[in-house]
This record gives sequence, structure tokens and C-alpha cells, in this order.
Amino acid sequence: MAFTSVVFKNPNTGAMKEAPIGFSWTVFFFSFLPPLFRGDIKWAAIMFVLACMTFGLSNIVFMFIYNKLYVRDLIGAGYKAQSIASGDLNYVSSKIGMEIPRLEAAAI
Repeated sequence: MAFTSVVFKNPNTGAMKEAPIGFSWTVFFFSFLPPLFRGDIKWAAIMFVLACMTFGLSNIVFMFIYNKLYVRDLIGAGYKAQSIASGDLNYVSSKIGMEIPRLEAAAI
């Protein structure tokens, strides 16, 4: 199970997305459907094609790495961490091996 989740917000559009961190049980049970429901069409298509080519064995790899790929794509699209469900954002950054940008607090 994902050990925590991070809420990301795009400062330009105001869009918010929640991203689980860690092992993906949803990919384990439902293959390419979690990326499809998250609107992550690119990874849903890649996972579907690879699952067809490997008779589903590629899901063994994706269940360990998909959540990290999702976070990486969110950061690449300009999203920044707004909050974390539990734990420390620095620990999560070290766990996934990349720096997670933080949303600046609004000045009043």
C-alpha cells in the first residue's frame, strides 16, 4: 500500500491532484485502469500495450514504479506539493529519489 499521499496544486491553473507515494496496489489489481482514471492517458496506453505484449507480466514492474512516474509527470507539468497526508515531505523526496517542489505560501 502507498505509505502516504501528497496533494499537488498547479499554481498557474489552480488544478489539484492527489498522488499516492509507494507501492501501487491499484495497479497490482487493475493493471492500466488506475492511470486511465487519473487522466494519465500516456502511461495507461504504455501499460496496456506492454501488458498485451508480455501477457500481463509487465504489471509486476509497474506496480512498484507507477506512482513515482505519476509524481514525476505532475512535477513536469508544473504542479507543486501543497500538503502531505502523513509524514515529512523531505522523507518522501528521498524515498522517491527526486526533489518535490513546494507551493509557496501566499503573502497577505
